[in-house]
Amino acid sequence: MKSAFLRIMLFAFSLLFLQACGGDEPQPTPPEPTAEEKATAALTGEGSLTWELEGGGKITKDGTEVTALYEGFELTLTSASAKTYSSKNNNELLDDTGTWIFAGTNFDKFILSGSAPAAGREISFTRTDDKLTLTFTVPAPSARIDGIEVLAGSYIFELFSK
Repeated sequence: MKSAFLRIMLFAFSLLFLQACGGDEPQPTPPEPTAEEKATAALTGEGSLTWELEGGGKITKDGTEVTALYEGFELTLTSASAKTYSSKNNNELLDDTGTWIFAGTNFDKFILSGSAPAAGREISFTRTDDKLTLTFTVPAPSARIDGIEVLAGSYIFELFSK
């Protein structure tokens, strides 16, 4: 009788031990970010990123480097509660502040609000690590004169995250 009781207890403890060794409930995998979420993160990181020339950036207009005209240039893109931007040392090419939206559903271009020559233009972007390249064109009919320089032209901004 003792032997049968001992066997039952040993069996019960074995079952309890095996159950305790079972794995935890699998953690649900988070959903894959959408194309828009990926593009937003590329531009704004966790909610806000400042892009600048410092660190090897440059600006070309119609194939000619014009970085000196934009010394100290910064572009801050934010996506926290609203998609906003601010820029410094923009040589009147961009507005100082405004909002931004994606152009279309490919999420590889955005449009800045405002009245400066670059406002309302599709700006293509690519990000590689901490480098952001912006490409856009300001057509002649809406270009303004900034001193001697006319702002119309095809621009490439190579910026780095701050």
